Amino acid sequence: MSGNKWLLLLVIAFLAGACSPKIRPVSKPVPDTATKTTQKPEKENKDKDKEKAKPENKVSDRFSTIALILPFGLDHLNPGAIYTAAGLKKASLALDYYRGFKLALDSLTEQGANYKLQVFDSKDEPATSHSLALNPQIRSSDLIVGPVFPDGIKSFITVPNPANKLVLSPLSPASPLTFKNPNLVTIIPPLEYHALRAAEFVTSKNKTKKVFILTSGYSDERDYIRYFKKGLDSLSKKKIKIIPLTVVRGDLKPILAQLTKFDQNFFLIPSTKQAFIQVTLHSLDTLSRRFPVTVVGHPNWEKYAYLKADLLQKLNTHITSADRVNYKAATTITFVRAYRKTYHSEPSDYAIKAFDEGLYFGQLLADGTDNLKKLDDNEFTGLHNSFSFIKKNGQGWVNTHVNILKYTNFELKQVE
Repeated sequence: MSGNKWLLLLVIAFLAGACSPKIRPVSKPVPDTATKTTQKPEKENKDKDKEKAKPENKVSDRFSTIALILPFGLDHLNPGAIYTAAGLKKASLALDYYRGFKLALDSLTEQGANYKLQVFDSKDEPATSHSLALNPQIRSSDLIVGPVFPDGIKSFITVPNPANKLVLSPLSPASPLTFKNPNLVTIIPPLEYHALRAAEFVTSKNKTKKVFILTSGYSDERDYIRYFKKGLDSLSKKKIKIIPLTVVRGDLKPILAQLTKFDQNFFLIPSTKQAFIQVTLHSLDTLSRRFPVTVVGHPNWEKYAYLKADLLQKLNTHITSADRVNYKAATTITFVRAYRKTYHSEPSDYAIKAFDEGLYFGQLLADGTDNLKKLDDNEFTGLHNSFSFIKKNGQGWVNTHVNILKYTNFELKQVE
């Protein structure tokens, strides 16, 4: 975490009045036209009668209600209680998400929208999440955002939802198969869609009609490989041959005879194990002196500081991502400035994701709640990712948009 933890505690304490079960309405500034009307001097009775006959330019009384369920852990502010390091980290996440989401709604109110934002504390306790699912204020909301973590979501959605209100999973990439709920919205693309995007990339660029999958043999790689194979077979109509190899101590000799010197040789590495990745990349570096190499890595590689950009660039490395923020983009610069001005702090990744989600769903609600029934008709390009939803039978809505990034000029850049 960044920043002073005591300042964080102070801000959370300030927000305590906004959390369960009280309501935080999002303020709606009065339009300039309405202000001018109230400030006009009195005229003749005839003119006043005409003025009364004109429709007033004011904000509609209709508003959308959003329930925000976040792990503030406000019980740790009670006398004698303290925040643990883990609890403080979750509280920081909750605060950042709240700020980003609120900033998005505030920007929409300036355009004429109107919201009532209800904030509740899940405490990151499954039992609390289950109780909140029974809360009438939450059940009657137009949109429910949270709980944040998978265990909380599971407990929350076990309560029947007769009104079929959408429940947004805001930060977890957990597969919707974990929950099997038709009202769930999974906004962070699960691993399946990273594997499918990698398969699309390999299919579109591969001229050798081969792809080598270099595995460590650990079982946690199986899902990624299975999704990748399924996508590759479907997209290429099984015209691209998959050649698996369990690599031991970086030994790539078993596949040397199948490599070509005339086109790129594609290597998929689904591992997240540091020792295996480093040894395998070193072997590929040696191999690249004789053969053209293109590496496709696991999406988690973006987080690994031990991976050297110069080596990854030399190996023509690509990875999938649904979290990349271009801080040089004009829209991002505008957001960061607004966030700093409002909260006097730097926005985290959670605040950026919350802003995107608040802007997207807030706009849909402003245009009418029926829009929540057709997310596939409303695509969106945000600061951290784009939203392109599909409806999965029994699993709800899933965002499938995943970018391909490439190491260029010693940094990751999106492949157009």
